[in-house]
Amino acid sequence: MNKPRWKVWLQAARLRTLPLATAAVFLGSGLAAGADQFRLNVFIFCLLTAIGLQILSNLANDYGDAVSGADNEDRVGPQRTVVSGLITKRQMTKAMSLVALVTVFTGLMLLWTAFAGDWLTILTFIGFGLLALIAAVTYTVGRRPYGYRGLGDLSVFLFFGLLGVLGTYYLFTQTFDVLLVLPAASCGFLATAVLNINNIRDMQTDIASGKFTFAVRIGRVWARRYHWTLIVGAFVLTSIFISLYAQTAWPWLYLPAIIPLFRAAYVVSTSEDPVLLDKQLKFTALGSLIFNLLLAIGFSLN
Repeated sequence: MNKPRWKVWLQAARLRTLPLATAAVFLGSGLAAGADQFRLNVFIFCLLTAIGLQILSNLANDYGDAVSGADNEDRVGPQRTVVSGLITKRQMTKAMSLVALVTVFTGLMLLWTAFAGDWLTILTFIGFGLLALIAAVTYTVGRRPYGYRGLGDLSVFLFFGLLGVLGTYYLFTQTFDVLLVLPAASCGFLATAVLNINNIRDMQTDIASGKFTFAVRIGRVWARRYHWTLIVGAFVLTSIFISLYAQTAWPWLYLPAIIPLFRAAYVVSTSEDPVLLDKQLKFTALGSLIFNLLLAIGFSLN
């Protein structure tokens, strides 16, 4: 029985990855709220732009992995739509163009809402936005996709951590505090941990198809140790930041989110079952969102 077309496109959009896109926005917005600089219209446009970039990246990943041969019948995880024939390459490229246009529109609306009249800042953020668009597409698409050369982790850390949190905070406050690098880095660590699980799960098929992710390059043993470093690093950096920055106990509200993240990390470090690893990917993504959301709420009440 054929799936309805809307379900096929939802499958291609991979909505379960959206926690990665929204976590940095929530955290940056919560930190801005703690500084009494929150604006609802800026938050909405920021959230829409981040979601658009993530969906664009997912569509490009579906297309790029099908073209390169990284997706095949041996892959574990959500079914990809192009390689399975549910969506043609031509349809996918049209969808990518449409999502890119919508994301550009919401991004421009965001910049005008946040910086109306400040053209230098607007142009600077347009440059960052173009970099984000290019990064979303060229992760797996193009002659030399950087995701196949082990650079995906760095990209995720930058865009879903440092730039995501600090950029969101600046959109509200138009100021920068060097201490904010700590929670921004912790957000990036958690997003990178999600990617790392994905890469550990797909290690065998990636090697066979010539996709040399960071996990492939360092090997399974070190990829597991690296995963623990990311999870523990996020906890340590966040705790240091709260100790230095918090005026109340509210920011410690994030602590319960550590439990599912550590549980998932234990499974990642002890199991080689791709199906079980795929479940930990979902738990880690949701745990990361809860971690950052609770931290955001805590600082908004600080």
